[in-house]
Amino acid sequence: MCTWTAIQDKVKLAYCNFPHCELWLQNLVGAGIDTTTTTVEWAMAELLHNPHMMARAKEEIEAVVGTDGTVEESHLPMLHYLDAVVREVLRLHPVIPLLVPHRPSSTCTVAGYKIPEGTKVFINVWAIHRDPQFWEDALKFEPERFLSGGGCKVDYTGNSFHYLPFGAGRRICPGVSLGERMVKLILASLLHRIDWSLPDGVKSDLSEKFGIVMKKEQALVALPTLQ
Repeated sequence: MCTWTAIQDKVKLAYCNFPHCELWLQNLVGAGIDTTTTTVEWAMAELLHNPHMMARAKEEIEAVVGTDGTVEESHLPMLHYLDAVVREVLRLHPVIPLLVPHRPSSTCTVAGYKIPEGTKVFINVWAIHRDPQFWEDALKFEPERFLSGGGCKVDYTGNSFHYLPFGAGRRICPGVSLGERMVKLILASLLHRIDWSLPDGVKSDLSEKFGIVMKKEQALVALPTLQ
């Protein structure tokens, strides 16, 4: 109710009643939680599929945080390999594979294609991120491509049109900065001083289930062991 009171105080709109703002807040929280947890799940799935990468990420986290410390946001800028892992996860498994659809306010021509006013336009970033024209070994999970010397200099701002996990331009995801930090913080906390393995008899599976949010076809099940 405190949040609702704050909205009433700051947003003096006749149509901003409690049900409207409740749904608005649910959309904000729901969108942030679902996309964040899905990205973390894909990251853990890829690291379990590539144990040497998980070992490297854990070694970096231990070197920066220490064995007795707790992962803090201040540690994130020093976790370069973890950053590369997250970037590669967002490349190979973009959480919103078709982004949010847009409609042009007037008829326009893009790359020779006429797009009438009001046409619903989707951007297939899933395909763009796997295009061998832009990515070497496009189907291979390779965080090293985002490290210094890896040859891939892109960021989340949408300035590189072959890497658009959060969209681009004025309609870029408003939660890009928070989402990036939360994924790294959660992933680093999961890897710090915890060993992970698949249950006996369970094979690594990276199959995708298409939807507005690109999830794993089968939910990830992993066993933690405290160090």
